[in-house]
Amino acid sequence: MKFKLDLSLLLVLISAAIYAQKPMDRLSVNQNEFVNEEGEIMVFRGVNTSDPDKLEKDDLWNENYFKEIKDWGATIVRFPIHPEAWRERGEKEYLKLLDKGIEWAEKYSMYVILDWHSIGNLKNQLYLDDMYYTTLPETFAFWKLMAVRYGDRPSVAFYELFNEPTVYNQRFGTLKWKEWKSIMEEIITIIRANGGEGIPLVAGFNWAYDLGPVKEQPIEAENIGYVAHPYPQKREKPWDPKWTEDWGFVKEKYPVILTEIGFCDESSPGAHVPVISDESYGDAISNYADKRNISYVIWVFDMDWAPRMYKDRNFTPSRQGRYFKKKMQSY
Repeated sequence: MKFKLDLSLLLVLISAAIYAQKPMDRLSVNQNEFVNEEGEIMVFRGVNTSDPDKLEKDDLWNENYFKEIKDWGATIVRFPIHPEAWRERGEKEYLKLLDKGIEWAEKYSMYVILDWHSIGNLKNQLYLDDMYYTTLPETFAFWKLMAVRYGDRPSVAFYELFNEPTVYNQRFGTLKWKEWKSIMEEIITIIRANGGEGIPLVAGFNWAYDLGPVKEQPIEAENIGYVAHPYPQKREKPWDPKWTEDWGFVKEKYPVILTEIGFCDESSPGAHVPVISDESYGDAISNYADKRNISYVIWVFDMDWAPRMYKDRNFTPSRQGRYFKKKMQSY
């Protein structure tokens, strides 16, 4: 007996086999590494989405967007949740966006970082822009809700407690590491008490670049990681020794994840000083991270925000998009 298999059905079956959803391991920390349930070291390379609220308004917060990210080689996605967007859309409606995004990420076997995306001084409530404005009570309440809603979901592997703490040359007042450490430990306590089983991530000072204080005063909590955002202009070349001095040394004792890296040239839309560079930066930061089992997440999988990774709704790669797409697919 012979059977004729329809070509379209065959393609569906092949696609289903490629993207068959598998149960995702709960990640944890073992000394200075992220590991899965079998104790295997896990190193991630992925992308930042833009704010889910923005992508929904752009009609891009959909499964095809996540499939494209997976096709570029990503194993992790970071959702930057701006406090202003959180309030304007409202908790109920924003949670619907997160629910769908997490489902799509799971379908394509990508882990998720939830990021409370504020820039400034949380202690003094002074920020770079109105979109970043939040308060301590709102921040505590946000993480309590995230822990209750997604705490037992292995795919929601990381909680980035605050995007980029900075006093901006004291324009936002003062903030000592001891004070920041206390705030971060309080959030971690709230997360744990409300069922959050994911890994909290703590950013350093100077726009999430400087982790120097960790050497003497690490966060007093288990199963956590540290964050750095080493954009090109934070330091002059040669970068490697300065990166080690400023944040890389932390990886000797604790896991580190670079939740924002990226570059663009001066002609790119929205280009600004911290991210202007070329492929030499891509080579330097990816090689530095790879040698040390440091995960990284590229900013940003969007066609408007800078440094953008694609240029249009067909996901045509930008300059950095071409570089990091090839890089991620090479692993």
